[in-house]
Amino acid sequence: MASGKVFIFSAPSGSGKTTIVHHLLKKNPHLTFSISATTRQPRGKEVHGKDYYFLKPEEFKAKIDADAFVEFEQVYEGLYYGTLKSEIERIWAEGKHVVLDVDVQGGVNLKKYFGDKALAVFIQPPSIEELENRLRCRQTDTEESIQERVSKAASEMEYSCQFDTILINDTLEHAFEEAERLVQEKIDN
Repeated sequence: MASGKVFIFSAPSGSGKTTIVHHLLKKNPHLTFSISATTRQPRGKEVHGKDYYFLKPEEFKAKIDADAFVEFEQVYEGLYYGTLKSEIERIWAEGKHVVLDVDVQGGVNLKKYFGDKALAVFIQPPSIEELENRLRCRQTDTEESIQERVSKAASEMEYSCQFDTILINDTLEHAFEEAERLVQEKIDN
């Protein structure tokens, strides 16, 4: 692979990582979003090739067999997510830095893979109660899915110490400023 930096943003679902990542991408033209592959169905207005590569399970498994992923995992039964090597190579070939918006285990795996080339940021909600409220407010998940995500969030918070830094998303304005500072500091070093 060519050279560039990697910015990994991970958090329990509903912590605001995608909002923070979108903000960074608008503010810094040197950053490009790495599109993850998944076997889940699109939510809302998500578009294949823009938000995710939506793959059938057999397509995803074929890519696993072909060693096409930097990392992948089965997040829930039958639900896979992964980072394609071709995405990282595409972004670095453009002379840009990679931004990844991944689940917590994916973030840990990516930090191990990229080492010092990466900055791994764990975005933490102010509380589990606030996390549940945010999931309900976005109105994209079933009650069962919300309960599953809230339950999983508690265990995911235990991974925060494996990241380079923890960003508490108490207010979006503060989270945006801190994320911008962290990214610029890594680019400059």
